[in-house]
Amino acid sequence: MDDKTAISEATAAPAADQEHPHIFLHGIGRQFRQGDSVLDVLKGAELAVWPGQSVALVAPSGAGKSTLLQIAGLLEQPDDGEVYIEGAATSRLSDLERTRIRRTSIGFVYQFHHLLPEFSALENVMLPQMIRGLSRRQATARAAELLAYLGLKERISHRPAEMSGGEQQRVAIARAVANAPRLLLADEPTGNLDVHTAEHVFATLSQLVAATGLAAIIATHNLDIAAKMDRRVTIRDGAVIELT
Repeated sequence: MDDKTAISEATAAPAADQEHPHIFLHGIGRQFRQGDSVLDVLKGAELAVWPGQSVALVAPSGAGKSTLLQIAGLLEQPDDGEVYIEGAATSRLSDLERTRIRRTSIGFVYQFHHLLPEFSALENVMLPQMIRGLSRRQATARAAELLAYLGLKERISHRPAEMSGGEQQRVAIARAVANAPRLLLADEPTGNLDVHTAEHVFATLSQLVAATGLAAIIATHNLDIAAKMDRRVTIRDGAVIELT
């Protein structure tokens, strides 16, 4: 079995419904109050992302990138509009149901890795799987396979402080996909890295999207990285605009 087959089997979710995009943000509005005024950060925003597709979200600071990702990840409720996951509306779900979707169907990667410092790379990737209900043995096997695929076979017993920034971010990526999510949301995942390391981390993300059929939305200021993704969008006047 080759590496790509192994990683597909280790992380792939059940086949997605090809009749629907994995995520569809429809008419999303989000307002914030500043004193006596109201700021429309998102206004009628629309975005659909299909399985196996990577979308670069490129916009200046303050345009609403993080807000859009928070809403897409069901961490924040929009004031208007609907978030559809595999064709199903999510606005009326309970907090428990939204948590279940985040745990099983959505992976998150941030600019800062947020690894647990007292645990090894292997343990950091095992934990979300065990929280989901996998046995320690299953979680160990999946975590070791993911880390080996990401070039970290020799680092699995190391704690975050013993690894470079790029290695820590690759561990964070492994953790994000450990539960075989269908959607990956990344907020400036290479923003804290040097150019060479950023390219390596992005290549890792691209491999995972291709190997597992993830739908990925990646916010980035790096235009070179954005150019390598399937699609590029920005946020302008609260709306999501497709870039050519």
